[in-house]
Amino acid sequence: MRIGISLTTSYPAGTPPRALAAGLVDRVRAARRADLDSLFVGDHHGTGPTNYFQNVPTMARLAAEWGDAPFGILCLLPLWHPVLLAEQVGTLAAFGSGRFVLQVSLGHGHTQFAALGADLHRRVGPFEANLAVLRRLLAGEEVDGVRVAPVPTEPVEFWLGGTADAALDRAARLCDGFLASPELALPAAAERASRYRAACDAAGRDPGPVAIRRDVYVGVDAAEARRTTAPVLAGGYRGFDPDVLVIGSAEEVAGHFEELGRVGYTDVIVRHVAVGQHDVVASTERLADVRSLLHARPGDPPGL
Repeated sequence: MRIGISLTTSYPAGTPPRALAAGLVDRVRAARRADLDSLFVGDHHGTGPTNYFQNVPTMARLAAEWGDAPFGILCLLPLWHPVLLAEQVGTLAAFGSGRFVLQVSLGHGHTQFAALGADLHRRVGPFEANLAVLRRLLAGEEVDGVRVAPVPTEPVEFWLGGTADAALDRAARLCDGFLASPELALPAAAERASRYRAACDAAGRDPGPVAIRRDVYVGVDAAEARRTTAPVLAGGYRGFDPDVLVIGSAEEVAGHFEELGRVGYTDVIVRHVAVGQHDVVASTERLADVRSLLHARPGDPPGL
């Protein structure tokens, strides 16, 4: 089981942006100290007055802190021109030492689609067309008379994020891996992993990484974990069922991740439930203990 991290890059209005940016750098340093296996940031647009740190410039800065493990960004693909995104990915990949992973999704939300002049109700066609062009451009091919440079040293790995059957089918046909949604309870997550593998069989392709995001807090012990996260949970964290949140001691978190491994997941991409900088950094550092507990047992997947 590999453990990666997806950094929270959305913050309420009112905090000085430079302080938030410095906090993101500190969080990446903590993730590197914990020897985590991958690093990601997300994608959202038209969020004001909420502060949202955009993925390309954010990852360009964070790559300097990261080392040689895989790293990448999530992109809501219908909102990006494929030539522009290929240029950004090629440049980002040059600033890191590890393999670049591009997580791609259809996206949702009328506000952000309208902000970028995109049609929320016609997403699938642009998604598949943009993905096809991206793959070719990032492989160094010419598309309609256009090439991009630099291109990544290693082939970019594409993970498709989603939950619906159609998303799983697209992941199997068009991408290299699947990223399951964080709100899935364990039985549903198990069914989605099985469904993805069946879709790969039907497409005549071997399954790639089978990842899921989990929102977590790793405490000094179970009591501290629950005490620290209680104020956040009292506000109804992201509308999630509390049962899908992974909150507890390192042993408890490792046990939950082991269950995900048993039902077919190769990667857990964590996001922290805690809000305070100290708590997030501390929880991130304790993921080193979770990782050690998991790696002390057989059955680790091969490296990316």
